[in-house]
Parts: sequence; structure tokens; C-alpha cells
Amino acid sequence: MSSESQPTPKQPLHPSIIPRLDPEYVEFHNKHIIHLTPPHTLPWDPSIRNAPAVPGTSEPLKVAKTQDFDLPKARFRAFTPEGEKPDGGWPWIGGWTLGNIGSETHFSTNMAVHARCVVISVDYRLAPENPYPAAVEDAVDALDWVVNNGAKELGINPNRIAVGGSSRYILIFYQKCNLIKDKFSGGNLAAILALKAAQAQPPIPLLFQLLIVPVTDNTASVSDLWADNALSPWLTPERMMWFRNNYLPNKEDWTKWDASPIFAPEELLKKVPKAWIGVCELDILRDEGVKYGEKLKAAGVEVEVEVYKGAPHPVMAMDG
Repeated sequence: MSSESQPTPKQPLHPSIIPRLDPEYVEFHNKHIIHLTPPHTLPWDPSIRNAPAVPGTSEPLKVAKTQDFDLPKARFRAFTPEGEKPDGGWPWIGGWTLGNIGSETHFSTNMAVHARCVVISVDYRLAPENPYPAAVEDAVDALDWVVNNGAKELGINPNRIAVGGSSRYILIFYQKCNLIKDKFSGGNLAAILALKAAQAQPPIPLLFQLLIVPVTDNTASVSDLWADNALSPWLTPERMMWFRNNYLPNKEDWTKWDASPIFAPEELLKKVPKAWIGVCELDILRDEGVKYGEKLKAAGVEVEVEVYKGAPHPVMAMDG
């Protein structure tokens, strides 16, 4: 093929970032991602959500049962693993713009099978049609549903609940557990859900929070927390601002703790469960995830922070 007929790269890797990236990611990016059109460069149309949020995901695993349930303004999908239900019931696990109820089936079924838990994937309302706080409201509705109906409808143990999320999806789980799972802003919504559970009357006793590449500070920019990774691939500052402006069109909302959990008061932070925070070394969200871990530790919460070397933002979903 002549050079004139080769397509123009739409997401080329910046030369300065290539030596810092894991070589396996560089190879995958140049083969599968470099010619994809970034969604934030297109005129908005809901059909953009039909494309895979991240390429390179694994195939879904076989589970015993998949069920859909309605929430007041959203819905969720529950994945139950094969095998005999444990005594007391199954444990349970549970941006803002892209994805759908089937986007993370590969992750949900992997969690259900390997963690031996019920996984709930929340199809929360998406921006820009449904901006903040719609996603938070739907996440809270999902948690309330599980606490009040999970034992009867899904055979889950309501005393073994944790929350977690990666990028768009959120989870609710605990070790061999029960899970509520969300999408792009999942790490963000999971952190907020842990705070909401602690604030509830009576409080909902969560046991753990799993925060993977979370958005914790919606005031971050290339002038501060994003500076070191402003040229990293996939989640560029421009794409992240597209997500933020779709979900949080009113700038005065950026510092509310149920949009940016790093602004939660210390007295509330003290009440959340222990946390594991996973961030990617070459992700613009790295530093805000690390700083949220530091703030939780300062409040007395047990926290482990893991930094994945040479990795950009999407690798957590590229398990295929």
C-alpha cells in the first residue's frame, strides 16, 4: 500500500510518552487504537455509545443466571455464579456519558465466577441527557434495592456488601461477595456511594471499597494534577473535559463531594470502609486517586494504593 493511501492516525502516541509506556500497550495501541476516532471529536449523538468503550476486552464467562431488574429511574443486571449458594447467601459486588447495560459483561462475569459473588451492573442514566446528580441517584437506588430486596430476590447476604468501580462502572462487593457494578465514572461513583452509605440513616455498613482509576477531583486540570500525564494516550485532557462538561455542565457543582469525593468533610471520610485504590502510572487521573488515598489515610481509614507501572488509563478493561 502506498503512503498516500494509508489512513491518517487519529490517536497517535506522542513521541515523548512512548518510552514510558509498557511495550505491550504500545503494540496494541498501534494495531487497534491509533485509527479509531475519539468520541469527543464527533458531533454528539447517542449512537456513539454503540461502539465499545474500550477495545481489547475479554469474552464473558458462563454464569448460572443473568437477571434484569428495574429501579425508579434506571435498571440493573445481576449475574449469579454457578455452584451452591454459601450459608447466609451470596456475597455481593456493586464517563458518565458512554456505555450501556452490556458494556461491562466481560468484567461482571469474571468477577462473578472468580470472586464467587453476585455481581450487579447498574445501567444508570447517562449525560448529557441526564447530567449530575442523576448517576449518583441511580447508584444510591441500586444500593438501597440490594439492601432491602437482595436476600429475597437474589439470595445475597446483605451483611457482606462492598462497593467498587473502574472508570465508568461501579461495583458493590466483599471478597467472596455481592457486587453492584457501574460504568465510566465507576471509581468516582463507588467512592461517592461509600460516603452516601455512611451518611444514610441508619448507616449502611459496607465492608470495603474498590476504586480503580477513580475520578475524585473534578477541578483537576493540566495546570496541576494532570500535568505529568497530559500527553498520555486514550484519556486525554480534552476527552476528560468532554466527559466532565457533559456530566457537570454547571461549574459550581465541581467541588460538591457527591461529584468530587476528595472534597468530602473529614468527619464523613472517617466513616467509610477500608479501601483499595488502583491507578495507572500514565493516566491523567493518577494523582487525584493517590491524593484521595492520602486523604482517607489521614482520616484514619485503612487504604492500599497500587500504581501500575507503564500503564495508561484503559488497561484495566483490556483484559482480553
